[in-house]
Amino acid sequence: MLSLESIVAGYGDAVALSDVSLTIAAGELVAVVGANGAGKTTLVNVIARLLPMRAGRLTWEGADLGRLPPQALGERGIALIPEGRRLFGAMSVEENLDMGCYRRSARALREEGLERVYGMFPILRERRGQMAGTLSGGQQQMVAIGRALMARPRLLLIDEPSLGLAPSVVQQVFEVIRTVNAQGVSMLLIEQNVALALQVADRGYVLENGRIVAQASASALLERPDIRAAYLGGV
Repeated sequence: MLSLESIVAGYGDAVALSDVSLTIAAGELVAVVGANGAGKTTLVNVIARLLPMRAGRLTWEGADLGRLPPQALGERGIALIPEGRRLFGAMSVEENLDMGCYRRSARALREEGLERVYGMFPILRERRGQMAGTLSGGQQQMVAIGRALMARPRLLLIDEPSLGLAPSVVQQVFEVIRTVNAQGVSMLLIEQNVALALQVADRGYVLENGRIVAQASASALLERPDIRAAYLGGV
């Protein structure tokens, strides 16, 4: 479905990604893991067309995405859950969710989409009229996930979903990620919590200093001594 070939990208004179290649097949949950500053968010921003590539090729179902504006990705079934959630704080929960179904095809299924989101996150039904900026961090992440699901995506780009959340909330969020993937939605999961990401993923890529240094099935990466030593405390 999604293919990146030899991507180079950066900011100003700095190169943040160098010769990065990866693929996501239909229905796969692929994790990109690595330390803070490895280039993970830069990678997802390139895919989401928020940052231009300097070189390389980005394709979705065989079509070149390299010159498309960010808003065109929604029409192709790609949605982003950004790092830090980026909600509209002065708008209600439901108004934020509505922002996800701006496409005509998704708008026609708005009520069905809301029921799906509220079924996954019952607390959001209770808070549907509350301003999003007054929610807890975990509840805001639920809204961010729900907003993306309202677009009825076939590929979800998820950037650091565990960031700043309590462990109990992180577990709930990752259970929803598992559930949505099991429903057939392909996913690219960008995550600093290596153990958690590889526990839910089918395959994984390790990003260091803007380069892919390892790729394998998630279970195989979890068993590698060098990965365990570098990211899992050697346990």
